[in-house]
Amino acid sequence: MNLRRDVFQAIADPTRRAILTLVATQAMTAGAIAANFDTARPTVSKHIQILSECELLQAAQNGREIYYHLNPEKMKEIADFIAPFAKLWDDRFNTLEAIMNNYKNKK
Repeated sequence: MNLRRDVFQAIADPTRRAILTLVATQAMTAGAIAANFDTARPTVSKHIQILSECELLQAAQNGREIYYHLNPEKMKEIADFIAPFAKLWDDRFNTLEAIMNNYKNKK
């Protein structure tokens, strides 16, 4: 049985978020990704594996090298899920700002 990892559990880890940031602009090999961290390469490889299982990273072979790049469709799914919450908080902050401005103008 192949269990799929949860994408939100995957992005909860700061190292995995850093990996996503690294590959957001260019595809990188596992070695190039690992060079940006002070942890052992197998540890970074495990993070890459988790991100790949969640389909946040996609692998493409170029000769003997495997390059990892961001999967924009999967990232859009995350953004679409978060969007209503962002709007909710924007509305709340705008309401708070209006109340504060109203209070300040009455003084």
